[in-house]
Amino acid sequence: MKPNMVRVPSQSQDFSSKRHFHWTKKVGTEEDDEVPPSNSTQQDKKKDNTKSTQQVSSIPTPKKKLQAVAVARLRTILTSFGKNRSNLQLGLGTRVVGTLFGHRRGHVHFAFQKDPNSPPAFLVELATPISGLVKEMASGLVRIALECDKEKELEQEKKSVTVKKLLEETMWRTYCNGKKCGFATRRECGAKEWRVLKAVEPISMGAGVLPVSTGDDDDSGAADGELMYMRAKFERIVGSRDSEAFYMMNPDSNGTPELSIYLLRI
Repeated sequence: MKPNMVRVPSQSQDFSSKRHFHWTKKVGTEEDDEVPPSNSTQQDKKKDNTKSTQQVSSIPTPKKKLQAVAVARLRTILTSFGKNRSNLQLGLGTRVVGTLFGHRRGHVHFAFQKDPNSPPAFLVELATPISGLVKEMASGLVRIALECDKEKELEQEKKSVTVKKLLEETMWRTYCNGKKCGFATRRECGAKEWRVLKAVEPISMGAGVLPVSTGDDDDSGAADGELMYMRAKFERIVGSRDSEAFYMMNPDSNGTPELSIYLLRI
């Protein structure tokens, strides 16, 4: 007797194969459904990326800001240093050349120069006759004090003008060894004064008489007599913006200056 063989229906095999077929087809369709990006979308993305990079690069970083500030400060410091240095070069130093000159019957002129060939930074005409000053110097030490008035703060605020330098003051009261002897006036260096300074330029220290120049426009020089001068180096000491002192450096005076000039603004 033949045993009954149970046959598996073919439908189940077909179902499994169909099922497997559908799965593979599904996978294939998913891959097929993925549409590759078009050229236009890629270009748009590139544009967006370039815009974002440009925006990021345009925004300054804190380090760049600090570097820019440091460079700006350095430039301002250098420019201010250059200005101060130029002002020091134009002004007087601690050693100056002083020249006292005047006609025998005329008034005393006094000039301070930075160098023997530089224009005078301070030139004043004293009301004192040079003959009287020579007598004072022959008797001993001479102290000349020039005083001017300090402008009030209220007047300065009204004029809104900065305070003058001490050497720029125009009018001075003059005292010689404690005795009042008129006024002194600040002068500009004219042709006559410059001619005298150029004549004594080679002289570092000394005193003497210069002959009267015949090339003057008027005969006032000949009428006042010969031109007397004294030239020496002075030590300049600045006490404040309202006080300065000039001491004549004479190696033969045992350290004691024969002539001292004081500028005071009170």
